[in-house]
Amino acid sequence: MVPDPSDTQPVSKLLVRTTSCVQASENGSSSDDAVEARSFDDGTFLAVVADGLGGAEYGGDAARKAVAIYCANYRNRPRAWSPSKALEEITRHLNRQLHQEGLARYESPELSTTVVAVALDGNRLHLINAGDSRCYHWRNATLTQLSEDHRESGADRSHILYKALGLADDLVPHFASADLQAGDVLLLCSDGLSDLLSNADIARLLATHPYAHTLVNEARGRATPETLDDIAVVVLVIESTGQPTGCEAEALPIPDRLKAGDIVDGFTLRQSFRATDRIWLTTRAGESFVLKFAPLEARSNEAILTQFIRETWHATSLRAHFFPTAFVPEGATSRYYALQYFQAPTLHQWIATQGRLDTSETVALGLFLLDAAQFLLRHDFVHGDLKPENILVLGDRGALTFKLIDLGSVAEVFSVNTRAGTSSYLAPERFHGAAVSESTELFAIGVVLYQAVTGQLPFGEIEPFQTPVFRTPRQPSRFNPHLHPWLDAVLLHALAPCPEDRYTAYSEMRFELDNPEKVRPFHRANAPLAERNPILLLKLLLVGSIAINLLLFWKLLSR
Repeated sequence: MVPDPSDTQPVSKLLVRTTSCVQASENGSSSDDAVEARSFDDGTFLAVVADGLGGAEYGGDAARKAVAIYCANYRNRPRAWSPSKALEEITRHLNRQLHQEGLARYESPELSTTVVAVALDGNRLHLINAGDSRCYHWRNATLTQLSEDHRESGADRSHILYKALGLADDLVPHFASADLQAGDVLLLCSDGLSDLLSNADIARLLATHPYAHTLVNEARGRATPETLDDIAVVVLVIESTGQPTGCEAEALPIPDRLKAGDIVDGFTLRQSFRATDRIWLTTRAGESFVLKFAPLEARSNEAILTQFIRETWHATSLRAHFFPTAFVPEGATSRYYALQYFQAPTLHQWIATQGRLDTSETVALGLFLLDAAQFLLRHDFVHGDLKPENILVLGDRGALTFKLIDLGSVAEVFSVNTRAGTSSYLAPERFHGAAVSESTELFAIGVVLYQAVTGQLPFGEIEPFQTPVFRTPRQPSRFNPHLHPWLDAVLLHALAPCPEDRYTAYSEMRFELDNPEKVRPFHRANAPLAERNPILLLKLLLVGSIAINLLLFWKLLSR
């Protein structure tokens, strides 16, 4: 029997009506609060409110950055993460990033902000918060606060927060979840609103006028000069709900030991890489690919599984010509991702077989690495393990191009303050707890280029257990007399052991590689005259010697 189309019920889905408002405490000034609310293609919805800490000089910057990162990362979250898992991971890494960046730039946690974020999925709400920005749930005249305030107790300390994004290296935020029904109203707000309106006032307004501007105007009307503050509000009216999207990818198995000849989703395994059975050269339909499988340890270790999921996320979402194209095949039956395969040597292999790069090839490599690093930085990432083994060399002498591989080390800028990476390419400050940053990546680029033109590491081989002492390396031209002097200056500038002596940005180093005629000789700060200008020193010594001889001659004549 064929069903009557008229009997078919439409599939319900989550529909949300949204209003938002940000009001600065003073007209014409900028607010330290930030908000965002948006829906995504997978049917989920995200709303975020952040309030930069008043005691932090750059709290407004932290609030705006937090909102932007929540939205960007939630949109691109791995399929294997549920909404609550995505909020947890974004919060953990964002907190570390803000804290380390504050310490690196201002020597204190200046980049701090409260946050309350809700992810709506079908008929479920998932919440995370840190600080005193709030989330209220209104249903049938009943108002419930879903968030948790993280304020000190006591009347004289109630304005002090003991939890917020960026305050400390580690953060344990508050989590909550709730069912949704059509007609529910959600309110996210900063303390600029909740400190002025009682729960009864909020409930009344949400029942009669559930609009962000209405609540903001009511609060501003009650404010005194002493209580006036920035206000941020998002109001979400649930018009209909649907079924949660679920998370089918969580069940993907991790295969046992793999061997040549195995077939996985149509990929035939041919040869393993790096003495491991987790990375394979494969073929499918006449094309070659590299498959990278999750480690066996990820079966029982959630941290290792999460790290592999993040690696897959980075590899598949950071799409640019700098990297091999990566993808997770539709309908994958196990935990892995596939990469475009290039039959090309690494830079390490190239130097060993073809010899050192010349000046023009080194410039091309430097521009490539700087452009790739700049691309990552626009997404708040750094590669974290730049070295010749992670660079593929394509083409022939005179027309070399490059690809950057192994995005498993990619991390949010300022989010890692360990010795993660390869020791011989780590900046000196990373051996003393400094976070990975644009400056530390510039140092790694300098090491790679120095090795490419000299065949040697500028500071020698460094073992992971060592804490070496760094001194200004010898000029590259002493090992490769064909180099132009200006390239000496560029490489030594990038390799300065003291971060203050190093390039401050990728763009600064790139400008000098593009404009060699404008490159000045590089000397470390407070360098002696013999290093900064040996010719001038010789002239001064000569003049001094002549003066002394004349004085001695005059004394001889005066006798």
